[in-house]
Amino acid sequence: MGGVTVLTASYAGAASAPAYARLAGLAAKLPGEQLVRRDAGWPVLVYDDPADAIAAAQELREAASQVPAGELLRIALHTGQTITPAVRHAEQLLAIANPGQTLLTATTAAGMAVADLGVHRLRDLGSPERIFELTATTEPLLSLDQVPNNLPVMFTSFVGRRTQVAALRTQLSGSRLVTLTGPGGSGKTRLAAQTAAELAERWPDGVWWVDLSAVTDRTQIPDAVAAAIGLLAESGDRLLIGQLRTQRALICLDNCEQIIDGVAEFVLALHTGCPEISVLATSREPLDLPGEAIWRVPALAPDEARALFVERAGSEFPESEQAIRSICVRLDGMPLALELAAAWVRTLTPEQIEAGLSDRFGLLTKNVRGVAARQQTLAASIEWSHDLLDPDERQVFRRLAVFAGGFALDAATAVCGPGGVLEILARLVDKSLVVAEGGRYRLLETIREYAGTRLTADDDVRDRHLDHFLGAAEAAEPLLDKDRDAWRTLIEPDRENFRAALEYGLSAEDPDRGRRLAAALRWLWNLQATGNEGIGYLRRAIELAPDDRTLLQARLLYGYATVADTVDPFGYDAAGRGLELATELGDDRLRSFFLALVAVGEFFTDFQKAWDLTAEGVRLAGDDEQARNANIALQCVLLSLWDRHDELRPLIDRAADGLITSGERGIATTVLTVWSESLMSTGEPSKGVEVAERALAAAEPLADFHRVGTARGQLATMLARTGRLDDARELMRPLLELAETAGAVVSNLGQVMGLISYWSGEYDAAVEWTARETAADGPLAETFVPAMLLPSVAAALRAGGRDASEVLERAVELARRYNLPRILADALDQQGRIAITTQPENAADLLHQALTIRVDHGLRTYTIESLESLALLANHTNRPADATRLATAAAAARANLGLATPPDHPDLPTSDEPPLPLHEAVAYARRTRGSRGRPSAGWASLTPTEEQVVALAVEGLSNPEIGERLFMSRGTVKTHLAHVYTKLGVSNRTELASLRKP
Repeated sequence: MGGVTVLTASYAGAASAPAYARLAGLAAKLPGEQLVRRDAGWPVLVYDDPADAIAAAQELREAASQVPAGELLRIALHTGQTITPAVRHAEQLLAIANPGQTLLTATTAAGMAVADLGVHRLRDLGSPERIFELTATTEPLLSLDQVPNNLPVMFTSFVGRRTQVAALRTQLSGSRLVTLTGPGGSGKTRLAAQTAAELAERWPDGVWWVDLSAVTDRTQIPDAVAAAIGLLAESGDRLLIGQLRTQRALICLDNCEQIIDGVAEFVLALHTGCPEISVLATSREPLDLPGEAIWRVPALAPDEARALFVERAGSEFPESEQAIRSICVRLDGMPLALELAAAWVRTLTPEQIEAGLSDRFGLLTKNVRGVAARQQTLAASIEWSHDLLDPDERQVFRRLAVFAGGFALDAATAVCGPGGVLEILARLVDKSLVVAEGGRYRLLETIREYAGTRLTADDDVRDRHLDHFLGAAEAAEPLLDKDRDAWRTLIEPDRENFRAALEYGLSAEDPDRGRRLAAALRWLWNLQATGNEGIGYLRRAIELAPDDRTLLQARLLYGYATVADTVDPFGYDAAGRGLELATELGDDRLRSFFLALVAVGEFFTDFQKAWDLTAEGVRLAGDDEQARNANIALQCVLLSLWDRHDELRPLIDRAADGLITSGERGIATTVLTVWSESLMSTGEPSKGVEVAERALAAAEPLADFHRVGTARGQLATMLARTGRLDDARELMRPLLELAETAGAVVSNLGQVMGLISYWSGEYDAAVEWTARETAADGPLAETFVPAMLLPSVAAALRAGGRDASEVLERAVELARRYNLPRILADALDQQGRIAITTQPENAADLLHQALTIRVDHGLRTYTIESLESLALLANHTNRPADATRLATAAAAARANLGLATPPDHPDLPTSDEPPLPLHEAVAYARRTRGSRGRPSAGWASLTPTEEQVVALAVEGLSNPEIGERLFMSRGTVKTHLAHVYTKLGVSNRTELASLRKP
């Protein structure tokens, strides 16, 4: 393949001077050219043929085995085109080797029979590469992959700076905050990244790189850090600090200067709350914080500067050595200036570049008043580069300054003009003024700032920038109804540009374009936990035209209401105002959306009102799937709470598929969670777990704390109910840490942890977890939420030997008020169990009421509990055969469905006889209810349930209305009335109403 192969060797750990002297002696006996180096104490040999180098490595290994410390020897071989980069890369390979290993890069190992160790990343921050070993060992390589990190890939080599890296390593050992300062282009970023890579093993929880160059608002700093590390984000830094509180990690904050005060506040909070987090920052000025170690990045030494220029130029230019040395001196060893100069060697000779410096860069050698010395070299370098551009290049270059973050070719064309922008961009990339990355482009921040100073009034780029991104946002809007994941893919990469366009548009004398952009971007703020930022833009847009009665204002109100739903639902009545405006405008589709949002506001206190609103929303939606599903989603929640599962399933199947297909992940998460709970209730727990997993998968791409928390809670609940308590706890562990360390309010955390505690036999903990939500004077007391939890609280109280009577009475009252059949049945069942020993007849009535509700509503999972309760009653009333048959059927049903057995499960007799199927066991329980001590006719013969049916029938309620009130089917009501007519000797409602109860 040509080129040279380098062999280098050293000892692992701190070997003695005699050991290295012996190594030098062994290396001197090897064939190959030995390099004389002043900056390393270990040998480096160069070979023309990789096979010769490998043979030499084997000979060195054999010789080392005969001397003290020979087992610690590491050897590395690399083949490259030129000696200096090859030596540098071989030494990087050597740094990841273990004692006794001989490592080879792919270029050296080609065609050789050596062990393949897979792909690894070296500490020089290059791309991962395949590594080979001459003799196989079992030790993992000490590569960068051993430590969690997101350090950037560097596509050029790190030249020189070894003294600075060593000094920074020492500095980071003694300080938790080190700030690299210096002018733009002095190499702060590269030096910081290289130092972090070489020290990565010091921080077992990771080294995390956070580029702040596109961040313009201090409130965005925690979001940027959370995104880089892969943590959940929430407005402010409290949640992030809570997640980092116990971690040992290094956070590298790059390009802090444009928001220096915000970074200082964030780092101070981070260091106050996270004692083992270190920060390495790069900035043009210090953060000015207590304990900050300020490290000013020096210029490259002359030899380092020359090496950088030559390597970037791609040739040695021996005839131009004096000119190159002169360039390095006159550019003060500034890396960016040197790279810009080297980029011109394809067009100019080094002598011409040197001459250009004489003509163009008077600022490099003059002390300009009013300009800081640390800024002079960078400014001169960029000025020179700019002056060498032709007029078309200059125009495109300065107009690119309007972009925040990166940009695509179409955006550059729209802003800079259609005339050959692609070709000009390519030339700017060649001249290192523009960076090309994955089909997008960006300007380094310092260069972008310089380009901005060159803008003129004739450029009007901010208006064109706004027009382009407004057009892009409005063109993408149809995807919000069809495929929100596709919309996110289009919009998210330009989030920074959309922010900049919004700021400009909303600040303009005529804010109409800014308001249109705010309306088109409404869903952006449901992503990455940026809801507070989004409602800030949307409210600002709304209030710029408070008297506007157009469709635009209605769309803005709708956007605000959808974002505020999980951020600030009660801070601003956007949904109500929007519904009024949509009605005024006669826009039925928008009215349908607003009705769903208004219904959400009514949901906690008035189910029927919420249902009526969504029913009207469905009617107005017509064939519009998006509007229909927005209303159907809440109807699914209501039907689930009402345990109308036969009606729920057709709706939920269609809604879930439609929401997921369209990428509406937020509402899809809610619908899937409801579906999961419905499956558990109706006897399909394993499928319920699968659907809960789908809910979590739907929520996670949103990185929204509330939705992810809800989905995790549902899955944890399902896991606990199916006997996977350890998995449930592990799933909730991150949310518990957030709640405990960051004070985050996690949706349903008390309910979920209360259930897990109960199923773990931790009854006092179960009661404590739900105390806030169930408090009679708490913030949720006037909602349906306490009703959902009280039966569980009562079960924990009873299991812990405490009185649950009052709790159950309250549960019954709330369940009837909100029409919650499952909750009512749970409470009645527990009341019945309490009454077994003292009032068995009353217990029978209560337990059979619970059984009837569960059977009528298809609650197969909870029907098992009814059979167990009735088995307890049969056991107590001396009916062992009935008790055994019911208990055996219940145990078999639990096993068949894969349900766990609660820790306080009663000790019931079972048999080896084939168990009755669940439906037959229910019929058996009803047939063998036994003597109740009642007469066969007259008022005294009526059961409590029959008395309730009579009372409602006499009031004039129809059979369906009685069924709804008492949580039973209309068929069951009809059966009860038939029994009543027989017992009282009447034939119809009229005769029944004429009777007077004695």
